[in-house]
Amino acid sequence: MAMAVLPRAAASAAAAGAPFSSRRIMVTVRGSGPDVLLIPGLASGPGVWNGVLAALPGYRFHLVQLRGFAGLAPDLNRSGPLIAPVADEIARYVAQAGLRRPAVVGHSMGATLAMMLGLRGVAGRVMAVDMLPAGAGMVGGTASGMGYLADQLSQYFTGTKAGRAYLAQIVEQAPGAKGSDPDVIANALRDLANIDLGPQLARMGVPLSVVYAVGADGAQAAEIGRRFRAAYAAKKDTALTAIGPSGHMVMSEQAARFNAALRGFLR
Repeated sequence: MAMAVLPRAAASAAAAGAPFSSRRIMVTVRGSGPDVLLIPGLASGPGVWNGVLAALPGYRFHLVQLRGFAGLAPDLNRSGPLIAPVADEIARYVAQAGLRRPAVVGHSMGATLAMMLGLRGVAGRVMAVDMLPAGAGMVGGTASGMGYLADQLSQYFTGTKAGRAYLAQIVEQAPGAKGSDPDVIANALRDLANIDLGPQLARMGVPLSVVYAVGADGAQAAEIGRRFRAAYAAKKDTALTAIGPSGHMVMSEQAARFNAALRGFLR
């Protein structure tokens, strides 16, 4: 009964023009046209999508920012579980805004959130940018093998002076991460290392596109391609696109090629 009441209540709030308020995310809307949610990665703010907004007019972009990242105060994201509650809040935003299965594009950690929304049937289509279904897979591990280590690292980053100093240094050097809270980053890393969406992909009933970055080294690029194909094999119709040479921030490092891939995905 509660699940049936929530969409009706959210639709009523949207119709009444009630502003969306959340202690976990903030959403900014830009443009007009078909709805597209853009979710940035770890410690990043919506500025990572500036090139997309400029290159792809004709869409209404909903820019999601996690509290605790890129200058926003952490609020509820400071402690405890992070990824699942944030996914809940994005789904609540979609319902309250009256969006009908919008396209959802996520980079890195944002791709994990995008896939979670696709599995819930909230998204009409999903693009995952440079992310494997298992967060630990990005560093060659598995959720079962990396989970304990991630818990220990989280305690190191948040509970020791040296750990907090090291994490603050990472934040200062990472693109778009300035002003991000070390506690929130540590919570996100812990959750990501314990999440593996791979076994669930077969039941995702919406189109899934994956864009991943490769370097100039041909052998290394081939190995990255094998890893991505294997990781997404459970969803047979996944469309995979390699873009390179590029690092992790493929949206800016190969902007023209990424925007072309995104334009094709949104058609």
